[in-house]
Amino acid sequence: MKIMFLSHYFPPEVNAPATRTYEHCKVWVEQGHEVTVVTCAPNHPKGKVYSGYKNHFYQKDMKAGICVIRLWTLLAANAGFLKRILNYLSYLLAVIIAAPVLPRTDVVISTSPQFFCGLAGYFLSRIKRIPWVLEIRDLWPESILAVGATQNQFIIRCLRWLELFAYRKADRIVSVTDSFKTYMVERGIEASKIEVIKNGVDLTLYKQMPVDLTYKQALGFARGDVIVAYVGTHGMAHNLETVLYAADQLREHTCIKFLLVGGGAYREALLQQRTQLNLDNVVMLDQQPKETILKIWALTDISLALLKKSDLFKTVIPSKLFEGMAMHKPILLGVEGESLRMIECAQAGIGFEPDNATALAQAVLRLVEDPCLMADLGQHGRNYVKAQHNRTDLAKRYLSLLHNCLAVKLPLKKESLL
Repeated sequence: MKIMFLSHYFPPEVNAPATRTYEHCKVWVEQGHEVTVVTCAPNHPKGKVYSGYKNHFYQKDMKAGICVIRLWTLLAANAGFLKRILNYLSYLLAVIIAAPVLPRTDVVISTSPQFFCGLAGYFLSRIKRIPWVLEIRDLWPESILAVGATQNQFIIRCLRWLELFAYRKADRIVSVTDSFKTYMVERGIEASKIEVIKNGVDLTLYKQMPVDLTYKQALGFARGDVIVAYVGTHGMAHNLETVLYAADQLREHTCIKFLLVGGGAYREALLQQRTQLNLDNVVMLDQQPKETILKIWALTDISLALLKKSDLFKTVIPSKLFEGMAMHKPILLGVEGESLRMIECAQAGIGFEPDNATALAQAVLRLVEDPCLMADLGQHGRNYVKAQHNRTDLAKRYLSLLHNCLAVKLPLKKESLL
């Protein structure tokens, strides 16, 4: 089978969509399929092309047997609504323009967000007369509204119309949470066309490993420090100020240190706030390459995952949960809804009220004062992801969906593009 995957993000970028796409495609190649990923020059989150790459109109290389085609886009940092929308639109236009010269394929998958990357799959499927699988990793425009990125009602109405248009036109939909599927069914989409394939983790890569004490000390930590780490995007949705306020409350507990790793729209504001609060128990690192991320996970004692308090975020499951559990790390979760139910089912962590710094500080102390509980939660988490969220198993399930999609003799679509 020839598979084409449209993704705005791909390694060497290290965010969740890049990792999910790469790890699925790698398994498909190992299963004997031809896989092409159509993406752009790596530039997330600063909008600057990574060293060794160029923002050319069309360039091709190979990665782990995957054919990677990178198209020109209007680059923009992961901050500012208008510039990011233009960046997303430029990817959609680049895919449409490049469609005649893109390789032949049997099926196209496009992943959203970003939303216009998802929509690019529709146009490519019509041009090439092939089935289209739409992957939904987040709900747009609902997530935009939840973080207050725009209040423009015209833009919101347009995005809502495009959202429903995409759901209806896709031949199959892959959702990463059960809650997303429920949302789409409530909007009138047939449940039978939606498959839930949740996020997972490469268990051969993410596993318990010894702490690099030299690296730990290079970051300014003492050998016996307990490290509470957040690894991921510093964005509008995450409300990482909660971590800084919790650190402020725990400054007298000198063995407890916080580590924030990643880039994003709010990173600079968080750095300024750390300075204003004079927090010498908080270390902040910019986005790191994958090999360094593994060293960071190894020295982490407690893993943090948090989002703003919002009904929408009750539907999401942060991908960092699976990495933390795979590394035997107890989870402190400031997210309600489906994520919390999963952590409770796995017995892998403790939930605290979103946006509540005091509740976070108390949860940190509870774990630090009970090392046996920390160890038990970490082991339970590893057992859970091994049984439920092994990326290889999930990729094979995804592959079965693609086979089934092709097995149904879909009629050639003769309608106009819109």
